[in-house]
Amino acid sequence: MPPSQSLKACQNWWTKYVQMTPPVSWKPQSSSGNFFQMNSTVIRIIRADVLPRFAEFLSRHGLPQLQMEAAWVLTNIAASDYTLLVAECGAVPRLVELLRSPNANIRHQAIWCLGNIAADLPSCRDILFDHGVVTPLLSQFRDDMKIPVLRTAMWALSNICFGKLPAEVQVKPILEIVSQLIHSADEKILADACWTVYYICGGVDDAIQDVLDAGVCPQLVNLLMHASASVLLPVIMALARISAGDDAQVQVLIENGILNCLAQMLARNYPKNIKKQACLIVSNIATGNKEQIQAVIDASIISPLVVLLRTSESDIKEEAAWALSNAASSASSEQIQYLVSRGCLEPLCSVLSCKDHDLVYTCLEGLENILQAGEVGKKGEESGTNPYAQFILECGGLDKLEDLQDVNSDRIYELAMKLLQSYWEEEVSGSDDPDVPGSNDSADTVETKPEDAAQPPEPASGADDAE
Repeated sequence: MPPSQSLKACQNWWTKYVQMTPPVSWKPQSSSGNFFQMNSTVIRIIRADVLPRFAEFLSRHGLPQLQMEAAWVLTNIAASDYTLLVAECGAVPRLVELLRSPNANIRHQAIWCLGNIAADLPSCRDILFDHGVVTPLLSQFRDDMKIPVLRTAMWALSNICFGKLPAEVQVKPILEIVSQLIHSADEKILADACWTVYYICGGVDDAIQDVLDAGVCPQLVNLLMHASASVLLPVIMALARISAGDDAQVQVLIENGILNCLAQMLARNYPKNIKKQACLIVSNIATGNKEQIQAVIDASIISPLVVLLRTSESDIKEEAAWALSNAASSASSEQIQYLVSRGCLEPLCSVLSCKDHDLVYTCLEGLENILQAGEVGKKGEESGTNPYAQFILECGGLDKLEDLQDVNSDRIYELAMKLLQSYWEEEVSGSDDPDVPGSNDSADTVETKPEDAAQPPEPASGADDAE
């Protein structure tokens, strides 16, 4: 299941910086002296058609004070609803040029303005790319940078990386900077560095391998234990995108210990959006090979997932359902036995009532794999019955399977019919229409509330108890 592709809404509160203080060379004034606090003032300036004039002032290299004043004015307007006007008034090439200014304060102000422009529409970022903003911006990252300037530069770079990056933009130089700054002790720098990784993973083809090659994965996993939610959110979002890679790329996450961290996050009191992403990562890992499913089992993640699927809010339940369904779909017989022993059957049956057809189908595939494993296990049962099929019957899963005949999905209907006819032929034959599964009126049906249903007996094959 692919991770979410947009996080704009999560960042609206900090994407643009309004310059609440005058330029560095000015003396501090009271807030009432800052005329850009009133949006009407910005509108009057725009109506006066002076933006091109301010843009022209940026090229007065012999008058650095004037350059500073003009850049400050444009920075504030770019933080308003009229960013596009700043991007189109001729200021962008001059701001990019100012990144090479010998005056550190002017460079800082130019970075700030460019960051606000990048934070707006994709068309604004396109204008920045057209004027080659990336290379001169990366040149600002120096060992002797002051923390406030480094914060602004990292924030601006993250805004530029938001969305689909042009093919000509080379991400490796960006990742070289990021690979250093994800070790920063400053939370704002750290958070923006992690957002940049997240954006690159979603905005560049084949970027996941570039990210792994940059060596950021071990530190990203370490940051899962960071105390700040402002850091933890971009970290886990970035890791979620990496977890959507191929089996070899996912294996890098496993080898760096991500599953042990996720087990703690799923079992403890973390914010909902964090737990949702943690479930998503487990779900992506569980779509891998049997060794990777075993790694999920060995990390003691199954039981927390079952608890979340039973008790959490609907969106977390859905992600937990994906994780368990994906694991059940490809698990070996021994792994199936373990999943069932941890109580996954009853909550998986509850997923059959979900409105997400893709999830329901994946859950059906998981139940099919479980039932196939039960056919092997029934050889050790005195009754000769499939223990997993019996438990699904007892916990109301058969009724939910029969209800799927009304779902507007041919593939769901066909797979549900296949399971009904393969494992509950006697119950299905009691239907009025022998070709369509109906309600189960068989006297042999045991009606049991899901929460009261006992766990099915374990098949005779035996599996290692990993938890």
